[in-house]
Amino acid sequence: MKLFTVGPVACYPEVLEEMKRQMFSHRSKEYRELHKDVVERMQKFLETNNQIFLFPSSGTGFMEASVRNCVEKKMLCCINGEFGRRYAEVGISNGKIVETLEVKLGKPITPNLLDEKLSSCPNIEAVTITHNETSTGLLNPLPELAKVVKKHGKLLFVDAVSSMGGIDIKVDEWGIDVCFGSSQKCFGLPPGLAIGSVSEEALEKSKQAKNKGWYFDFNLFEKYQKEQWSTPMTPAIPQILALRKILEMIEEMGGKQKQFELYLERSKRIREGVTKLGFTLFPEKGYESPTVTCVNATGSINGSEIYERMRKKGFELARGYGAIRDTTFRIGNMGYITFEDIDLMLKALGEVVNNK
Repeated sequence: MKLFTVGPVACYPEVLEEMKRQMFSHRSKEYRELHKDVVERMQKFLETNNQIFLFPSSGTGFMEASVRNCVEKKMLCCINGEFGRRYAEVGISNGKIVETLEVKLGKPITPNLLDEKLSSCPNIEAVTITHNETSTGLLNPLPELAKVVKKHGKLLFVDAVSSMGGIDIKVDEWGIDVCFGSSQKCFGLPPGLAIGSVSEEALEKSKQAKNKGWYFDFNLFEKYQKEQWSTPMTPAIPQILALRKILEMIEEMGGKQKQFELYLERSKRIREGVTKLGFTLFPEKGYESPTVTCVNATGSINGSEIYERMRKKGFELARGYGAIRDTTFRIGNMGYITFEDIDLMLKALGEVVNNK
């Protein structure tokens, strides 16, 4: 089955080979060297001097950690899809007051809207932004939104689960306090590892936090990292080995900008291909994601039927998500995918459209 999902995605053969290595103690010299190397590579990749923490969890674990460590009472969640909504649900489930800035599905969060909301909404401590809204295939204008958040003096939390590794993120330049991604998306690794940067201001907030729990305590992670180049609990060693491998491979292929160009080229080919088949794209023009394409189902076949028929042809796409489950389908281009794979997938999609 050729994977064009939105995660987990197909893994590079070199990555899978690296993960076959025999295990070693997470308190050993070998692990400390691995951990230090990966943290420093990720700091360079995200252009930050902030702490980089490696959580043995999905990205949602880091999402919850940002709330528990850094929000005392009130936060603002920007919502234009199901994963922006998840951030709000996580905040509410942790007993926080959650204000929302919600726009119609397929529309971006704009700087003007965010500025108006923050101007009229007192006592907000932190703002959450979903960089790449996986459910709708939309890329929010993060650099411009970050400027608004910082103008108002708020902490900025960024869900970069389906963008980190596929889209440039400048953590320090944009003033991001917590920015997290997942191994099973753009990096093309198996699931089980969340990667995130945490600012000094966020770490200071964590020191004052009450009832923040133990497993995702930012200060505990900072302590182990500074003292031991390790983690408080057993880390996901195979995934960390895999992350080092893919970061090495990205450097060997010409650096991260080449990686981002590759994602743009893949998404362009997919968008052009589905358009030629008569489909239209769900997100507003100019805000299309470079890592996942959300397509309006047209004609007599709904999105779920397209998904099922493509599976029969050997291609795993992604169903529509949430309120647009049946009216859309999604095509991910993350992980180990070749241009030949894309062309074959588009050919099969054409056959589905023509009932062949």
